[in-house]
Amino acid sequence: MISRSTIDRIFESARVEEVIGEFVQLKKAGSNFKGLSPFTDEKSPSFMVSPVKQIWKDFSTGKGGNSVSFLMEHEHFSYPEALKWLAKKYNIEIEETEQTDEQKEQTNERESMFLVSNFAKDYFHNLMLNTNQGKAIGLSYFKERGFTDETIEKFQLGYCLDEWDNFTKAALAKGYDLKYLASTGLSIVKENKQFDRFKGRVLFPIQSMSGRILGFGGRILTADKKAAKYLNSPESDIYHKSKILYGIYQAKKEIARQDNCFLVEGYTDVISFNQSGVENVVASSGTALTSDQIRLVNRLTKNITVLFDGDAAGIRASIRGIDLILEQGMNVKVVQFPDGEDPDSFAKSHTNTELKEYLETASQDFINFKVSLLLKDSDNDPIKKATVIRDIVTSISKIPDGIQREVYIQECSRIMDISERVLFSELAQLLKKETTQRTKSSSNVQSNVDPNEPPPEYFYEQEQASMALVKGGKVTSQKIDQLSILENEIIKILLLYGNEEVGFSEEVITTDEGGKEKFSNRKYQNLVSAEIYLHLQEDEIEFSNPIFQEIYTEMIHQLNQSEKLEIDKFINNKNTEVAAIVTSILMDEEKYQLSNWGSKSIEVKSALEVLPKAVSDVIYNLRRILIDRLVTDFLVQGKEYTNEEKEEIMSYNSLRIRLSEKLKRVV
Repeated sequence: MISRSTIDRIFESARVEEVIGEFVQLKKAGSNFKGLSPFTDEKSPSFMVSPVKQIWKDFSTGKGGNSVSFLMEHEHFSYPEALKWLAKKYNIEIEETEQTDEQKEQTNERESMFLVSNFAKDYFHNLMLNTNQGKAIGLSYFKERGFTDETIEKFQLGYCLDEWDNFTKAALAKGYDLKYLASTGLSIVKENKQFDRFKGRVLFPIQSMSGRILGFGGRILTADKKAAKYLNSPESDIYHKSKILYGIYQAKKEIARQDNCFLVEGYTDVISFNQSGVENVVASSGTALTSDQIRLVNRLTKNITVLFDGDAAGIRASIRGIDLILEQGMNVKVVQFPDGEDPDSFAKSHTNTELKEYLETASQDFINFKVSLLLKDSDNDPIKKATVIRDIVTSISKIPDGIQREVYIQECSRIMDISERVLFSELAQLLKKETTQRTKSSSNVQSNVDPNEPPPEYFYEQEQASMALVKGGKVTSQKIDQLSILENEIIKILLLYGNEEVGFSEEVITTDEGGKEKFSNRKYQNLVSAEIYLHLQEDEIEFSNPIFQEIYTEMIHQLNQSEKLEIDKFINNKNTEVAAIVTSILMDEEKYQLSNWGSKSIEVKSALEVLPKAVSDVIYNLRRILIDRLVTDFLVQGKEYTNEEKEEIMSYNSLRIRLSEKLKRVV
């Protein structure tokens, strides 16, 4: 583990303008630098770098952060990989924290496995290109598949001689330990004998997102029916088949740039697409798609296009992966190739332009694809049709976003000619069932639910609200967006003005002799941070967004300790989401100030003048939204209420009205 002192030295040495300047052409713009966004194809520069604050912001995508976060976004490094890249650039020696003997042994073992794997990649590749046997068998196979020298080099394809221990002997001669040859699965060790696992096979190195060699896929070249056509490296400390996608290293930049990822099944599908100019493509390598694999893509884009060949049986076996993609809040489209074609063969038999046009025109929404596929088997049988509808609604229930679910329900209603009300009812039942199951499992096993996502109960309640809307009810889902906006505004005020002491006013209610209420304002001075803290503490309010809550907790802690915010702790936070939010606020504020500075004719009030009103507004609006939510929670359940519950609802409504009136009177 990289020591804290080393991390501090890296952040002190790294200059954001120098780091980003290696990837983006920057031009001076006042005290800042500007350039074209490296994440979009924009023509007008909206990418800003601030040397003073040591942060960057891409206004076209909303991304922002420091040097480390830029490398993580642009190069898709992990946090430690980004730190090591910067350490190398600024000649900083990496100092590791003291580890236990067990931790050291585990780290050394993994590194040794990576070294052996990298040697194997180079050995197989060079053997294929530079030996007669390698050229005659391995290289000729790839050439027959239509792969160019450039493509073979890009994917570091190789060949293992059809000899029992050619590779193992070469590795041992170079000083590599047999222990690591065995643990990576490159060699099979039985008693006193060692064998090459991939003997006689052409090889496809499997790389991590950062380019490290994790394992290999090997294809046999003989017609031996007893041997598997494809053979992968066994599971190890560095290779987990269910957690990696073939081609992710070569595809990551293009996936992010195109904002879409094509998902295929095999190694040659990926390679043929790349050679045809479609580089944003990865493969599950013949395994069933997993949640971990989807999360890899989710780091780069929210959009996946699944490519199926013409084999109907294969499609039905693979279509289950669509639900897994939907569960992670991603958008799914599907392309099916003509009968007898797969991505590899189609790419070879068509020009680059024809392939790209087909991918665009044949792409369809997953719901249309599922309907067309499943209805073929229903034969107009009402029972089978009902099963198809339930299957589609089940897929829709996996989508976390309530608005998207409603759109898909409407689309399903149109296609299947069934009322939205029935579909919403079925959806609500599925969500309620899912909630019950999760509740039961969470009592026994720690939940794996993403803390950034709302709980399933919320989805169920929103579906009930949607049903009420269909029936003519008056329920709105805008509260969620409003709540997020208000929480962001509180963080912004604390970040920019938390330590300012300004004048506030408090409404005081008295009654005259006749019992009539009389309103007046009491003036007082207070720190902005203290004012916000007291209000939130009084109502026991926590942020719905865990990232906002993390920032708020750290802010209050810092202000209580020293009455001064250490902004660098947020900008250089290991949690890139924290850094991105804080950076975005700082950059947006700077852009706003620059805009007003250039507008000589506009008279802008001092921020401190309007600060008390801004604090009061955001606190009261936050309370009002939360009360709205409580009232809605009562009303959407569709049940008979007791008198006590009715009184509680009325009291919430009354409080909501009073808050609205109070807000109008606050100066």
